[in-house]
Amino acid sequence: MVNALTIDVEEYFQVEAFARVIAKKDWDKFVSRVIQNTEKILNLLEFFQIKATFFCLGWVAERYPELIKAIAQKGHEIASHGFSHTPIFRLTPQEFRKEVRKSKRLLEDLSDREVKGFRAPTYSVTKNTLWALKILAEEGYTYDSSIFPIRHDLYGLPEAPRFPFKIKSLGLIEFPITTARFLGIKWPAAGGGYFRLFPYPLTKYLLKRINRKEKMPFIFYVHPWEFDPAQPRIKAPLKSRFRHYLNLKKTEKRFKKLLFDFKFAPVEEVLKTLPLLPGIEL
Repeated sequence: MVNALTIDVEEYFQVEAFARVIAKKDWDKFVSRVIQNTEKILNLLEFFQIKATFFCLGWVAERYPELIKAIAQKGHEIASHGFSHTPIFRLTPQEFRKEVRKSKRLLEDLSDREVKGFRAPTYSVTKNTLWALKILAEEGYTYDSSIFPIRHDLYGLPEAPRFPFKIKSLGLIEFPITTARFLGIKWPAAGGGYFRLFPYPLTKYLLKRINRKEKMPFIFYVHPWEFDPAQPRIKAPLKSRFRHYLNLKKTEKRFKKLLFDFKFAPVEEVLKTLPLLPGIEL
């Protein structure tokens, strides 16, 4: 079973966990580490001969265009992570349209290929921001991967399907963030902080269960800053620091195990071979 591997390309200081203590206007004051951290991932993928989808932030692409070009030249899919890493629930529809249009054009110019996919910062397509999907379709995106079918204090649409589906009226495909059913509970098993929190054998078991029992692919995500335990420490509330810094030293070792244990491809390739759930309306 071939699964979708995704990288959300952003800086360590741009995460939502630090949004209350770091203003966007101050981002340029921080030492950038996104190039070296993304290159670490690129080298690992080259070693394992795996291609992935890189959801790239427009802010990063504008400042480091050669990084986007390098990702594309290595044969990886380029997709959009928005422009300013602002969750959709903090944007008006007009502001959101401007963000996704600007990032799409910039990434297409740099990669010289069509940008088909989008992932919202903080998985912020929720019950109150479903209007964003219509804008994505109108702006030429063909798939989205922003819905996390769980309950969470920052995001989540627990009633959404767990596997890829087409939204009838929009013709847009949604590849929701992976959850695994076990002991009657939906477990977040798609990566990120959960990858660092859960012991790797548990992550492996949950993902294998999806492939073998449900016979479906999963989608997995990591961020470049998760491979950087030496990154500068931000003074933030305890909860935010726990989420961000937990087990950073273990990410690379676990990621190598993941790449060895599972088969991966970019999102666009996985969707080509996947029988979608019947079209629905959210």
